[in-house]
Amino acid sequence: MTEQLTFELAEAPTPSFANFVAGRNAEAVNALARIAREGAPDSGLLLWGAPGSGKTHLLKAAVTLAIESGRDARFIDDPSGVGEVSPAQDRFVAVDNVDRADTAAQGRLFTLYNALAARGGQLVASAGAPPALMELREDPRTRLGWGLVFEIVPLADDDKPEALAAFAQARGFRLAPDAMGYLLAHGRRDMASLVQTLTALDRHSLALQRPITVPLIRAWLQREMVLRSTPPD
Repeated sequence: MTEQLTFELAEAPTPSFANFVAGRNAEAVNALARIAREGAPDSGLLLWGAPGSGKTHLLKAAVTLAIESGRDARFIDDPSGVGEVSPAQDRFVAVDNVDRADTAAQGRLFTLYNALAARGGQLVASAGAPPALMELREDPRTRLGWGLVFEIVPLADDDKPEALAAFAQARGFRLAPDAMGYLLAHGRRDMASLVQTLTALDRHSLALQRPITVPLIRAWLQREMVLRSTPPD
């Protein structure tokens, strides 16, 4: 069977706090982990920032930690799904992209926040802008700003080698400095893409029974370019 491991088919690792390099976001990460694990006294937390900064990763990691800590938790990837939540059962709810909520979803967010707060639960959310700049109704916008609010900034280039090394170690292999440098210089530079690339490279190297070296990365990237430029049959 011909091996076919393309970038699109690379499976990203399960989001956790362990495989997230905080960089300048340490305070936000620690606060989110504490709320997920312990709950009160905070009734909510909002993460905002540019796409690709890791907000979704952190919300999913928080839900996983809450469940591991014995709490009923749920992740909602779109604010339109807020109506599926039962505050009487789910005590920790993470909602991604709340600033994209339509009028009906905004009303449900407002109701959910109040219901969770009344029962000692928490609503954590992500957005592309801080509360003051969200184009939402005043009531949900104000509620989202009541709790802790943190900007999540993208990982600086200087922190990316540490992140890639930690990810490689977690998967059971070592990424040599020259291989890491080549990948950072010639691959996609956002962390989500870098992690997917490393995942695919790890599988590729295992299939070939060869370590991840600069020549292997170079050949793999060239192959990816060919696959992307070749029209489907």
